[in-house]
Amino acid sequence: MSRILPWNWPAPVPALEKNSSEVLYFDYAATTPVDERVIARMVECLGRGATFGNPASTSHAFGHRAKEQVEKARQQVAELVGAATDRIVWTSGATESNNLALKGVACTQAGHAGHIVSSQLEHKAVLDTLKQLEEQGFQVTYLEPDKNGAITADAVLGALREDSFLVSLMLVNNELGTVTDVASIGRLVREHGALFHVDAAQATGKVDIDLKTLEVDLMSFSAHKTYGPKGIGALYAGPRTEGKLRAQIHGGGHEQGLRSGTLATHQIVGMGEAFAIARELAETERAHLSALRERLLKALAGLPITINGSRTTHVPNTLSLTPYYDFSIGNELALSSTSACNSASNEPSHVLMALRLKPSEALRTIRLSLGRYSTEREVDRAAELIRSALMIPIP
Repeated sequence: MSRILPWNWPAPVPALEKNSSEVLYFDYAATTPVDERVIARMVECLGRGATFGNPASTSHAFGHRAKEQVEKARQQVAELVGAATDRIVWTSGATESNNLALKGVACTQAGHAGHIVSSQLEHKAVLDTLKQLEEQGFQVTYLEPDKNGAITADAVLGALREDSFLVSLMLVNNELGTVTDVASIGRLVREHGALFHVDAAQATGKVDIDLKTLEVDLMSFSAHKTYGPKGIGALYAGPRTEGKLRAQIHGGGHEQGLRSGTLATHQIVGMGEAFAIARELAETERAHLSALRERLLKALAGLPITINGSRTTHVPNTLSLTPYYDFSIGNELALSSTSACNSASNEPSHVLMALRLKPSEALRTIRLSLGRYSTEREVDRAAELIRSALMIPIP
């Protein structure tokens, strides 16, 4: 029996239904609520009567049962992205996956020297890691996006050097929602002989990923962007990484020696279930989100707003909008003025600055991101609030 359920399951939070003045959630790109079906599976791994054993304790039934659940989850993650199951390595999230991919490859380079190609649009988990590698002597080229917020294959080709050993780019930009042509870029990188790392934290469930055909060597994943729990993620490490990727956390040799630490069975099971649900719902969910996005755009038509990023090559749930002047929506909408990784700094988004927006424009830009539980009523209300706020410029 299919587990695909109506869009009103589980039921919306009662407060959102009874009072239109309650806060509406439009920040799914920052994090998603854990799906109720995922929670149910996680609970099965907690408590005395549950699968609480240590997956590494294979000398008794408790450990065996936990290991079985971990391996089932590994298969579920692999199936969503078209990977071989034994190529999925558990981590604490996409940030750790990015660190393991970049540092793990860099530390195998002779003399800790060589060239890396990335972009100005990357998540801070990549940019800050690259900054540290630069301090160690590596050279990094940060590609500029085109006017649509895209990093093109031609730009990558122009940046590759004889000593380039790694290219790192995100599949879906977390602020703009633009999709990178990793298929074309992957072919170029493979021909050059370098490794290709892709941060796919924002992509799972929103775009098709098939690592059987993509020429990608390393790919980072996060559970909490796909209706799973926080604190768990994975790294795909393809065959070409053999001997070129070293662990960054030591102590026990877990995960084929690439990531030591006792496996968090309940979180891993949660990620597996979340990815399995995303696989089942992919077509229906994308259609749902695309319809809501178009409804929102239609409702905002004619307003003094610029849409950032590509109008054609994008995921269906993310929209970056820059009003022509300062405005205030109030507290009824939960949205982002930048990515979650930038919010604490109160500085203009590095992504928007790379698009050559002025600091004042970047600071008043808003990101609206839809999700599984978004409704037409919420979209209509959000559009109403934005239209109302933009009718009268704030002095």
